[in-house]
Amino acid sequence: MSITLKRVYEKPTNRDGYRVLVERLWPRGVSKEQAHIDLWLKDAAPSTALRKWFGHDPEKWPEFKQRYFAELDQEPSMLADIEARAKAAHVTFVYASKEEHYNNAVALKEYLEHDG
Repeated sequence: MSITLKRVYEKPTNRDGYRVLVERLWPRGVSKEQAHIDLWLKDAAPSTALRKWFGHDPEKWPEFKQRYFAELDQEPSMLADIEARAKAAHVTFVYASKEEHYNNAVALKEYLEHDG
């Protein structure tokens, strides 16, 4: 499976492959033309309540992942197309957070590569 992560504020490149925005809300200050998003997978983002509870707090990371994975488990078919695409070609999960290590794109990648 070939998945990389990239902040939406970084310049898109050809190496990104299929770009998937994995945020519930559209990132501030970025137009759709600038973002070069192939798919906006809103429903794969954490619920609003979970996102607000987490707040990118590293101490909450293990619990966040557990709760987020439980949300993802409720809709397994939602990720089937992305999982198949990532097995066949390169996919980049695009996210908005300034936090590079503790964000939902990192967790979603882990979920698909190991737990999903």
